[in-house]
Amino acid sequence: MEWSGAMRSLSAVIGSTTARGLMCSVLLLALSGAQAQKERDSMALKISSAAFGPNENIPSKYTCEGTDLSPPLAWTGAPAGVKSLALIVDDPDAPDPRAPKMTWVHWVLYNLPAQANGLPEAVQKKDLPAGTREGLNDWKRTGYGGPCPPIGRHRYFFKLYALSDVLPDLANPTKAQLEKAMQGHILVQAELIGTYEKKQR
Repeated sequence: MEWSGAMRSLSAVIGSTTARGLMCSVLLLALSGAQAQKERDSMALKISSAAFGPNENIPSKYTCEGTDLSPPLAWTGAPAGVKSLALIVDDPDAPDPRAPKMTWVHWVLYNLPAQANGLPEAVQKKDLPAGTREGLNDWKRTGYGGPCPPIGRHRYFFKLYALSDVLPDLANPTKAQLEKAMQGHILVQAELIGTYEKKQR
């Protein structure tokens, strides 16, 4: 009886030690996984604006009710192998967010150089990074056209694409033409969403 009792005690100690070891291993794996995810997140492509945060109101100076300037934009985390960047700004809530019928395109840029890390406020064609080409917005012109929603609060998607190639000259493409040209070349993309509703008269 004494021998069997000692064996049971020893087994309990070994069992608890093994359990503790397994728990430590699981905890270490979880921590290393969290750290790896944190590192991946820190290296992910991100686009932001000093003028408004994610899902925040876009100041009126950047809209048709203000001076219609393009907002300042910045980005980080372009991956290895990126050769160029593209930017599309559009509104999927046109004309009425309660019954959207189309996506209205506000800005199209492509072949931004890979080393570019943003665009200043009120950027003009002459100020764009060397090599950058413009596309057509839905006003059938190049350049930025700010939010001008006819009714309700709309969402505006600032979409940045990191591409594995420099695209050929597409001669002022539409959003659809640029998206077609980018197929198979997108390494990663990021987006910033701002909102806007016209002031009540």
